[in-house]
Amino acid sequence: MNKKIWIPGIILLLVLAGGVAYLTVSLNKQKEENAAMKELAELDKKEMENEYQQFANQYSEMKTQINNDSIVAQITAEQEKTQRLLDELRRVKSTDAREITRLKRELATVRAVLRSYVLEIDSLNRLNASLTQENTRVKGQYEEATRQIEGLSTEKKSLSEKVAIAAQLDATGITMTAKNKRGKNTDRIDKATAIQVSFSITRNVTAASGMKEVFVRIQTPTGGLLNGGGSFAYENRNLQYSMKKSVEYNGEETPVTLFWNVSQALVGGTYQVSIFVDGNMIGSRSFTFK
Repeated sequence: MNKKIWIPGIILLLVLAGGVAYLTVSLNKQKEENAAMKELAELDKKEMENEYQQFANQYSEMKTQINNDSIVAQITAEQEKTQRLLDELRRVKSTDAREITRLKRELATVRAVLRSYVLEIDSLNRLNASLTQENTRVKGQYEEATRQIEGLSTEKKSLSEKVAIAAQLDATGITMTAKNKRGKNTDRIDKATAIQVSFSITRNVTAASGMKEVFVRIQTPTGGLLNGGGSFAYENRNLQYSMKKSVEYNGEETPVTLFWNVSQALVGGTYQVSIFVDGNMIGSRSFTFK
């Protein structure tokens, strides 16, 4: 055989073999990442189911402790809505990002409504205590005060559990913006040199004030994660985050903005932004770029 032909042939075979090996390793790595993201999606869906069920149970407990037909009717309507959303969530697949995002927004609404009832009952209980003290001083007002507060007292432990649920924070107005090298907004993700994520932590007077660690995860269209080089605890495991920031929260609405400097090639498609505070996912939204 001609040596000039044989040597290039050997080199070509070696190059092809190397390419096949690299492709095999890349495919295996992608499968592992997809499996991990699927597991996380299942955990997130299960947590949402547990919260919906817990909220429905809380409404049932409230109805047994309130002797007010109007409030009971309102609570019954909210309980039926919560149960309907729970049934929808149980039927949806964890990989259906659009439906999961919609039901997560509905969950935040259910939590806010439940919080309003918790605060209303707590307010009525405070009124109960005040009127009881007044009753010892002015016996003539006893019957009137008793009629106003009848059936509105709750157990301290039960109320504490409801307040803990009400104290969970929510993120609203979530935006994800791609910035080019001139700092201008661009809808071409491959031209971006930085990613900006902005949102507001909603007002919640029942939540503890102080410094809060905010973690943001950005999932790429291929199922990967824009890595920030660190992790945080969530659902008895550690998750990688894309960005984090410490913010001071005093119970009022608090705006938050974070930046991620592009350090890897970005592709067009749908990106999923998830926000975590105090070990809870407080908001999630998807964004599509060219």
